[in-house]
Amino acid sequence: MKKRLLPNSLTSACLIALCAVLPFTTPSATAQDWAKQMLEKSPRHQEWVKVTYGSRTVEAFVVYPEVSHKAPVVLLIHEIFGLSDWARSMADDLAAAGYIVIAPDLLSGFGPNGGGSSAFPDMQATTKAVSGLAAETVTADLNAVADYGKKLPAANGKLAVVGFCWGGGKSFQFATERKDLSAAFVFYGPPPAADALARITAPVYGFYGGNDARITATVPATKDAMQAAGKKYDPVVYDGAGHGFMRAGEDPGNTNPANVTARQEGLKQLEALLKGL
Repeated sequence: MKKRLLPNSLTSACLIALCAVLPFTTPSATAQDWAKQMLEKSPRHQEWVKVTYGSRTVEAFVVYPEVSHKAPVVLLIHEIFGLSDWARSMADDLAAAGYIVIAPDLLSGFGPNGGGSSAFPDMQATTKAVSGLAAETVTADLNAVADYGKKLPAANGKLAVVGFCWGGGKSFQFATERKDLSAAFVFYGPPPAADALARITAPVYGFYGGNDARITATVPATKDAMQAAGKKYDPVVYDGAGHGFMRAGEDPGNTNPANVTARQEGLKQLEALLKGL
């Protein structure tokens, strides 16, 4: 079951810090052999590309849909766990629905020996690195990757962004920076500063867990602020689901049935909204 609103509010700064702590209490966040196996079974074309701007190069994972026409591009922003196997499998899921999905590794060049997410020795090191990324670098990376995606021969010129946890917050933030977005999808991420909301031009859709008050408690204030700014913000809260339900809901180690339901309903709603681009 889903509902639209929960009481109370927390500051974005506190939520970002809490999101950084959360990975250490989320079961099976690092054990993703199941996600890797799904990727290996996918019939869709997957490739790694290098997106270069200035002196910086960003590695990005691209998945193409099996369609006969040009398709919209979905920019996927990973969790605080870096560009994991699950994040890449989520990209494949969206490509299966008919979209070109490009998922940048925002840790590109910041890992040991100049590597990216896979170069870090453990998840603690990965989450520390992600939480330490400079906001201006993240925005520049996302803009460069979005520009690359829109120029692909198979792309139809439309662009959407979706993010999860840390990436959910960055998805919301990117909507304040990018004027050509058709939509922004925020999965359990904190909102940007209230004074930035006026810059948003695309509709923003939020997906939240009912048992994730640290994030979901921001929804009422965000809804009011977006309404005051004259912006579209449509949040959905899934009863009983925890933080990270899109990943946890398909993890074989998940013990919360509400996560499974939230993932199923969230994915269905996301695909329905993408069809309206």
